[in-house]
Amino acid sequence: MQTATPSTSTAAVGVRYGLLTGLISIIISFGTYALELEQNSAVRFLSIALLIGGIAMAMRSFKEQNAGSMSYGQGLSVGMVVSALVGLLSGIFAYVYTVLIDPSVVTRLLEKGRADLEAKGTMSDAQIDQAMAFSAKFTTGPAMLIFSILFTLILGLFISLIAAAFIKNPKPEFE
Repeated sequence: MQTATPSTSTAAVGVRYGLLTGLISIIISFGTYALELEQNSAVRFLSIALLIGGIAMAMRSFKEQNAGSMSYGQGLSVGMVVSALVGLLSGIFAYVYTVLIDPSVVTRLLEKGRADLEAKGTMSDAQIDQAMAFSAKFTTGPAMLIFSILFTLILGLFISLIAAAFIKNPKPEFE
């Protein structure tokens, strides 16, 4: 009688790699905030590259643990679990950091936004004031947490859709 090899679940692999990627993301975010580089595009690219790497590594690990097979849906599931955890951990860290540790981060972000709008010269002062008041609503703690999670989930969905297409290896139907 043939015994089936136990396979791991998408959630287990996703949680493992989501926590690992989330912790690395927190370390990068801490350095970014401490060095006041939150507006640096290279740092934003590094964060996206980290999410891509975490999702791809999680999918490869899942595939290895399941005798070299992974369906497209399983890959998507693993990627979304990783994205959800990274978004949650990053959002909680950003909330705690900007509310408790260094509230000046939000002020710096808003001042940079105002300076960028003024430099473009396409808006009047009243329009800039209105845009900044609107932006300030989304930089409060709870809103920042929610948008961090949503942004990471949406970005993770796109990354997972693409990565799962390349990494998948479905089981043969007649085996």
